[in-house]
Amino acid sequence: MENKNLRFETEAIHAGYHSGEHLDSLVPPLYQTSTYTFESAEQGERRFAGEEGGFVYSRLGNPTVKILEERMAKLEQGEAALAFSSGMAAVSAVLTALTKTGDHILCSRGIYGCTFGLLQLLEGKYNISHDFSDMSSREMLEEDIRPNTACIYIETPINPTMKLVDLELVAAIAKQRGIPVVVDNTFCSPYLQTPISLGCDIVLHSATKYICGHGDVIAGIVIGNSEFIQTVSRTTQKDMGGIISPFDAWLLLRGLKTLPVRMDRHCENANRLVEFLRSHPKVETIYFPGNSDFVEDNSIMHKQMKKPGGLISFSINGTKQTAQLFMNQLKLIKIAVSLGDAETLIQHPATMTHAVVPENERRKMGIEDTLLRLSVGLEAWEDLKEDIEQALERI
Repeated sequence: MENKNLRFETEAIHAGYHSGEHLDSLVPPLYQTSTYTFESAEQGERRFAGEEGGFVYSRLGNPTVKILEERMAKLEQGEAALAFSSGMAAVSAVLTALTKTGDHILCSRGIYGCTFGLLQLLEGKYNISHDFSDMSSREMLEEDIRPNTACIYIETPINPTMKLVDLELVAAIAKQRGIPVVVDNTFCSPYLQTPISLGCDIVLHSATKYICGHGDVIAGIVIGNSEFIQTVSRTTQKDMGGIISPFDAWLLLRGLKTLPVRMDRHCENANRLVEFLRSHPKVETIYFPGNSDFVEDNSIMHKQMKKPGGLISFSINGTKQTAQLFMNQLKLIKIAVSLGDAETLIQHPATMTHAVVPENERRKMGIEDTLLRLSVGLEAWEDLKEDIEQALERI
């Protein structure tokens, strides 16, 4: 597809694939191979030296994976992309590529628990420090940036408090100082938010979530400019080895075809459930980008997101035990970590996804013992509402 004006829904189906290069197969073929043959020893030498294009070994590149990478780069409005074996493999590769001993990473106030664990590891083993910032104003951000800040790492919406970060504001300040901005865009997918178009430098995803959409793949994606992606490809991906399997890449290509349709339904269902939860006396607080009660975040949402998304966090009136009792009463909604699946999932961040975060730090992030995170699926919203309603009645 050479037409640069194709809309997102079309690119999600066609970008990066030219059937004439693959025996005219309508669906991208699965190249389930570990290595590739050369016509001659001299050709092998040229390919290893980078003097000739072509595939060498599937840890270094694979045709099915390449199609996925080109499609994701197009959807995120980046120059190039790399696929990984997990979202954390992607996070690890990016942060390792951007930092060295003695550097500092500035993070949004709240991140995924395993990303927090990685930051602890980098600090303990390699003296790469980190701090958390609200990033809610220019003054605050400029105060939190250090002379040795090597990158700014952001989740927006933040997991699981759903707080938003103004990406244009952060990108503008970072560019003045030559600091790259990394955005975990997992909660939005490129259908709802494209951080590169807002001035950020690198985008990553746990592709396990909305990119896949069916709960049957573990994968990660990184998108950025060609120079950075090439650097990561030749170093932290090649040598640390967090590569995606061709079959998982093939499944992600299949998932991407329905991403816009799925995201519209996730968002519609979430909006309806928020309206129900807002009026229920046993629900204390709702954290949702589309909730007009949070005026500041609501204005950021309208500026940088197409829709509020399909994730809702809310706190139950009571204690941790009350929240867990509510979860145990659910019949249709499944208790499970992860998100973005066709099935609606609920989890307890304080004891599940963010259990690794010390309690005092969790509370600073806004993660209380009564907080629950709901990944709204594709079911009929009325059935989801009835399930939540009957569970609330039992606590």
